[in-house]
Amino acid sequence: MLVRDSAAGPEIFLQRRVGAMAFAAGMTVFPGGGVDPSDGTADIAWAGPEPAWWAERFATTEPRAKALVCAAVRETFEECGVLLAGPTADSVVSDTAEYHEARGKLERRELSLAAFLAAENLVLRADLLRPWANWITPELEPRRYDTRFFVAVLPEGQLADGATSEAAEVHWRTSAEALDRWRAGTDILLPPTWSQLYALGEFASTAEILAAEAVIEPIMPVVTGVDGQQLLTFPGNVRYFADLPDQSKLRGSVRK
Repeated sequence: MLVRDSAAGPEIFLQRRVGAMAFAAGMTVFPGGGVDPSDGTADIAWAGPEPAWWAERFATTEPRAKALVCAAVRETFEECGVLLAGPTADSVVSDTAEYHEARGKLERRELSLAAFLAAENLVLRADLLRPWANWITPELEPRRYDTRFFVAVLPEGQLADGATSEAAEVHWRTSAEALDRWRAGTDILLPPTWSQLYALGEFASTAEILAAEAVIEPIMPVVTGVDGQQLLTFPGNVRYFADLPDQSKLRGSVRK
């Protein structure tokens, strides 16, 4: 979740996924993607909390924690051109245009994150990320993911774009704007995205977001019976389904 300050409060970078995607087609989401297990053992110049710290926060192993952080950095660069790395442990690149070719190779999996950082003499800035949440896809879904959410502030001088094959359009919006568009039926938000937008909307600045100590407990929506109907249950589900546009309410039900 990439954030920046604005006169109206923190804004979040959002993408509408292209309609041909196998998962969450047409949904409005945060940048993200799959973990490359090799990142867990790769030799990467690293600044900030060590993998052991991330492993404790996300309740996982150190190699998996390292791979998760690397995935967050790589996917943020691939999907919106924002690179959380710098030439030293206390600096960050201000213009990523010179890495355009490498960005394409990373997206096509022709280049690993470790090889890219080494070739450019860059240090991964894990200290620019914060752990935020952990959602697991319900058992009823054919495609399932164990998703860790991170938050980071847009580095000064860098621009987030939509130059990725996975996004039909991109926008910076405050939480309130994004949720209003969802209630109006303009955008579609899956429960995890909706939940994080509500959480981020509680903060008045990006500094407050970075200073927050998020309590990370795995959340996996489950099917429960309510008034003869089967519904997905998760924290805040009553509000989520109550606020859904009328034409979307049926998508909240689970049919046998």
